[in-house]
Amino acid sequence: MNWREREGLFCWGSALAIVPALAFLPAFVLLVFHPTIRHATPWAMILFSVLAFTEFLGLFKLVQACVQRPFSPLTILSFGAMLVVLVIASYTGVLLAALAERM
Repeated sequence: MNWREREGLFCWGSALAIVPALAFLPAFVLLVFHPTIRHATPWAMILFSVLAFTEFLGLFKLVQACVQRPFSPLTILSFGAMLVVLVIASYTGVLLAALAERM
């Protein structure tokens, strides 16, 4: 795999992994905890399935960019993007636990 392919995997993978991870908590609160819009359940089912698919696709692309043989700055950036997703997932879990405790 050459540099341009790995760069494409990193650019698409990081965007597809980080954006749905950031969008999950506000969407969950808006559609599940305090549903303020009409037909929140069908919207939640559609939105969360799309978010899960794009998250999986983004992490898959990041892993492909991270495990390629020639160690380069793209490997470090891909690993860093995976760590950012891990941090987002951990604070999302903590905030969801705090919201569940208040209910």
